[in-house]
Amino acid sequence: MTPSQIHQRLSLIPQKPCDMVLDTDTYNEIDDQFALAYALLAKDAMNCQAVYAAPFHNVRSEGPADGMQKSFEEIERVCTALGMQPQDGIYKGSTRWMRDAEDSVESAARDDLIKRAMQRSPEDEPLYVVAIGAPTNVASAIVKEPAICERIVVVWLGANASWHHTFHEFNCQQDYWSSRTLYEAPVPFVRVPCVGCADMLLTTHAEMRELCNIDHPVSDYLLKIYNDYAAERRGLSKVIWDISAVAWLINRDWFQYRTCSSPVLHQDMRVSFDDRRHPTIECQRLNRDQIFSDLFTRIESLVESGKELTVSQ
Repeated sequence: MTPSQIHQRLSLIPQKPCDMVLDTDTYNEIDDQFALAYALLAKDAMNCQAVYAAPFHNVRSEGPADGMQKSFEEIERVCTALGMQPQDGIYKGSTRWMRDAEDSVESAARDDLIKRAMQRSPEDEPLYVVAIGAPTNVASAIVKEPAICERIVVVWLGANASWHHTFHEFNCQQDYWSSRTLYEAPVPFVRVPCVGCADMLLTTHAEMRELCNIDHPVSDYLLKIYNDYAAERRGLSKVIWDISAVAWLINRDWFQYRTCSSPVLHQDMRVSFDDRRHPTIECQRLNRDQIFSDLFTRIESLVESGKELTVSQ
């Protein structure tokens, strides 16, 4: 895509409901579970067509393959709590990181993303790819089939604000080459930085207990994992980072953002800037209260209606 075509695609307000897929390292901590539930509850805003398990490596996994498998199982648990058939529309992702700029890591998630994107024409409404972990699955799809860049918009929670001294952040630094691919590829790309934007999504144990204490399996599960976290860090607030990327598709008026040239990501996780590069969107602030209010209202509405959910195929 040319810079002008990318700019035009980024200016497009998503139709309601827009078609999207969610790429998530769900077991990494406790925020992806909220984002997954949010995406599946927001039926008026998005058709979640597939959920991809992303790799991760921290104290909750033995390596990227184990992290991906645990994320896959956690997706099933959240979907079950929502009353869904857990096998529908869920795909296993990469079991390792990209090794270089040309390394497309094979996975069911990569292949499904390519298939869904290539079923559209460049003139169709794009498929929105919401990625809230290391973007290995998404980047591998772009490397394997660059033509999908004309058919998708990537919304990624990753790195930090451009003013920050480094982009060394969990999602970004785990897989340097996949993160770099998002910055280099001619793909419409919306970035929600962690430090400098998503970190505004703080909540507390008291608030969670008040607003999420509803008689339904999904609220029970979300409250349980938050309580488990709170028990380890008594009195501290928690950022629910990943709901930010989902919220962008629901209402971008909840965000302050700018169009800027895509940064150059270096291997030491620092960045440089060149105004001649293709445009991207960088979110700068968000309305924390509106996003949490919308999330909890949707959970409460699910309880009141008794509806069951599905992943749109």
